[in-house]
Amino acid sequence: MSLPAEWPSQFEDDELDDEAPFLDDSLPPNHHSGFVAVVGRPNVGKSTLLNRLLGQKIAIVSPKPQTTRNQLLGILTTSPESEPDLPPAQVIFVDTPGIHQPHHKLGEYLVETALAALPDADVVVWLVDASEPPTEEDRLVAAALRDNLGATPAETAVLLALNKADLLSPSVSEAELAQPFLELYPASEWLKISATRGDNHMELLGRIIDHLPLGPRYFPEDQITDQQTRFIAAEFIREAALKVLHQEVPHALAVRVTEFKPRSERMTYISADLIIERDSQKAIVIGEKGKSLKKIGQIARPQIEELVGTQVYLELWVKVRPKWRQKEEELRWLGYALE
Repeated sequence: MSLPAEWPSQFEDDELDDEAPFLDDSLPPNHHSGFVAVVGRPNVGKSTLLNRLLGQKIAIVSPKPQTTRNQLLGILTTSPESEPDLPPAQVIFVDTPGIHQPHHKLGEYLVETALAALPDADVVVWLVDASEPPTEEDRLVAAALRDNLGATPAETAVLLALNKADLLSPSVSEAELAQPFLELYPASEWLKISATRGDNHMELLGRIIDHLPLGPRYFPEDQITDQQTRFIAAEFIREAALKVLHQEVPHALAVRVTEFKPRSERMTYISADLIIERDSQKAIVIGEKGKSLKKIGQIARPQIEELVGTQVYLELWVKVRPKWRQKEEELRWLGYALE
């Protein structure tokens, strides 16, 4: 899976057009469109699934919980030319943070962000790890579905995606895998998948489209996300930090791009602050003789270069903002706030 060599130019704009849907008289009368909330407990594979369904990477992925912090739209437009086996559609996926029991203001924001995606969704994909029994956090997800959609899915289809099929015995039936989760919440239907390997992802996509209403395109055909380039660049830097750093530091780290400027047709200058909470964490992020910070830049730079289509001069700085995860004003400054 790779990013396109040229990212659509609309992501450079400070604001995206929030006006009427993108109308196209050539759309067939059976064109489906709508919003699909991808929900589940932390670290269950939601972002991996989103990237798989889109066919390219827009969401960062890490084995560490609470990697996803923002509600991220992934836009997939199908047509007879691109996907002849699927109905024509525009599927707007909403990747959400994992639902969990929060322990600080940032955690509260993450859960609120995930819950906010449910009421307006046309379809909900409830992603679970089918290789193990339901956890307490899976029960929290089921409770959120009940609270927002009712005791049984009526107007909104809930598709139970049984992830990690690559770790399961083929002799175990989908019904057996689904039953413990269906006891928590009665999903409309279920399907065994593998987000990493791609098992049944086209089958899942087809079922999602079948449940979407008929409608227009809300975004141009070539647009794949609602986020600006600088946001995605910041996420790639944070993903690199998650790979390099260990223990508690990644959870206390945020990234804020402070400058994003084309220096020439072939060079883009980016400066970003890595925000942590304590001076002791600063030493860990920088590393001995700057090795950790340098490694973060080395991992992030190629992805950002593919994103922007030029070489990138990347400067990273580490700054301490004490207890930023506990302070609402700090969360707003870093972009973690519901409007």
